[in-house]
Amino acid sequence: MQSQNILITGAGRRIGRELALAAAQAGANVAIHYHTSAESAAQTAQEIRSLGRKAVTLCADLAQVEQLPALVEMAERELGHLSALVNNASIFEPLDWETTTLEDWERHLRVNLTAPFVLSQAFARRLEPAASGRIINILDWRALRPGADHLPYTISKAALAALTRSLAQALAPQVTVNGLALGAILPPADQNTTKNLSHLLANVPAARWANMDEVTAAFVFLLYGPAYITGEILHIDGGRHLV
Repeated sequence: MQSQNILITGAGRRIGRELALAAAQAGANVAIHYHTSAESAAQTAQEIRSLGRKAVTLCADLAQVEQLPALVEMAERELGHLSALVNNASIFEPLDWETTTLEDWERHLRVNLTAPFVLSQAFARRLEPAASGRIINILDWRALRPGADHLPYTISKAALAALTRSLAQALAPQVTVNGLALGAILPPADQNTTKNLSHLLANVPAARWANMDEVTAAFVFLLYGPAYITGEILHIDGGRHLV
């Protein structure tokens, strides 16, 4: 596969880490963005270097959106021109309509929606005229079927799904923009939600958690697959969005 230089937000741990390693295994050099997980990001970078690829760690608070064009610039300074951007980082808090404050609402929108837009804008603007690029947004099955729980998170992801399709048109034909809508991939880090795990799986037609290699295979397909695919949102959720 052709070598790529890619920036992945939130790539130090959990799903972001797996995406970064999968990209490196497929031949990519990776700029690993993190906010507070410096140690995990450094470990991920070391694993990528052990695969013979370049890796750099970059710290940024995605809520400080005015600083994000500089994040893209720093990634290019370290790796060379970027060929792909992966908007993976997000915040996920168990808030409903009653417990959501205006600050909660705005924080979710800044990190989960505005940051991907600003990064996508900066990425597209820095592409050379003859170059092509790819943007992959990591979504949630609830983006296409919003519910009452995790309200600001769900709404921000629904808006990101709409942004994915809008940018696919706006940035064509130079940049493809697609999304992965994930379901039951990793058990939530929030201990308050672990009691609901059996209930979550009961509503998944596949009746199991996804294997991480199923997620990374879909990711690598969008990263290296046909450039005629754009504006697509691929569900990796065991059919959860159907129930």
